[in-house]
Amino acid sequence: MVGVRGAWWDRALRLLLAVVSIQVLMVAQPAWACGCGAAVPAGGRTLAVGQETSVVRWDGRTEEIDMRLTVSGDAEQAAWIMPVPTRASVTLGNGAQFGEFERVVAPVERVRHHFWPRSGEWPFDDSKGDRSSRAAAPPGSGGVEVVGRERLGPFDVARLAADDPKALGSWLTQNGFQLPAALATALEPYVRQRWEYVAIRLAPEAPAGGTGRPATLRGALDPLHLSFASDRLVYPMRLSQLAKVPQHLRLYVVAAHRMEPRSDIGGRAPQVLYAGRPGSGGSTGIPVGLAPIDGKPAFLTALDQDFPTPATITDDHELLVAAHDKGYQRATYRDELLKVAGIPVWLLSVLGALVVLLVAGLAWRRRRGTRRPPIAPGPIPPRPTHAPS
Repeated sequence: MVGVRGAWWDRALRLLLAVVSIQVLMVAQPAWACGCGAAVPAGGRTLAVGQETSVVRWDGRTEEIDMRLTVSGDAEQAAWIMPVPTRASVTLGNGAQFGEFERVVAPVERVRHHFWPRSGEWPFDDSKGDRSSRAAAPPGSGGVEVVGRERLGPFDVARLAADDPKALGSWLTQNGFQLPAALATALEPYVRQRWEYVAIRLAPEAPAGGTGRPATLRGALDPLHLSFASDRLVYPMRLSQLAKVPQHLRLYVVAAHRMEPRSDIGGRAPQVLYAGRPGSGGSTGIPVGLAPIDGKPAFLTALDQDFPTPATITDDHELLVAAHDKGYQRATYRDELLKVAGIPVWLLSVLGALVVLLVAGLAWRRRRGTRRPPIAPGPIPPRPTHAPS
């Protein structure tokens, strides 16, 4: 009995050590970055940003970004840093528009007919047919300038300018933003380009009555809306190279024309989900973000991109006007047997061919039966002979 108990305790101890090791690894390797910037959880917590969805609108002068993150982990508080090329204004975003854009770019269902019957269709099977689908102003030297600080719902937003990444890191640390050392180095290219930064801190509200701890950050967070002047369409992505988990980015790009990324910036090739002018045909239910640009219907380009190894991300996304405004809509197909009045066309064709052959055979026999037999020639009379005189 003692031996059995000893073996049981030994297995339990091994299991406990394995669980503790996993937890230590999770704390030691948080996912610091997301597709839009650097997500920074509170100390000792983890925050993984697996999905980022943004609506980017650009009219050639001003860029607007509605950004929503989908996160997982055990963090109760978190923040992220997003570089912007010029001074930005920040407000709460419109969460409803993400569902509207998803509806616009969703695949349409189309019917694809085939002539000959397939497996599962009569006469090969009595069952129903197969229905498969495919289907700024620079800050003072050596310091950080706070150009704005706002409270927007659950967000504490600080708009910053800095010419020293270390000074920026110190300011963030002193003001409650946890900053990994590697992020300060990653910010250096933006400091050289004299970009500014939007630092956003958020936390779920504590339960009513002031008792209990706030809930952990999970699922889709509330979106934020950023607006800044820009003569080119750029989407900040460079800080995502610090992420510890694969990243997925979806962009709804609204502009005067179809847009395409300059390069894949170290991820997989971006996939086009939709391209077109949804409001040009008088359609109803068009998202607010698809309002006309310079009096003309806006062009929507929806893109998906995966980053299996975020460390390979090399730059920010720059989107350029495509060579054409050709539309594209994904489709799922429902295969159906071609019919007329409920009758398969192949059957009508076979029956029609049989009728034609039957009529032709009857006509041929009829012509053969009524044909007159040829008249045999009579005997040729002998030519008369005359006796010599």
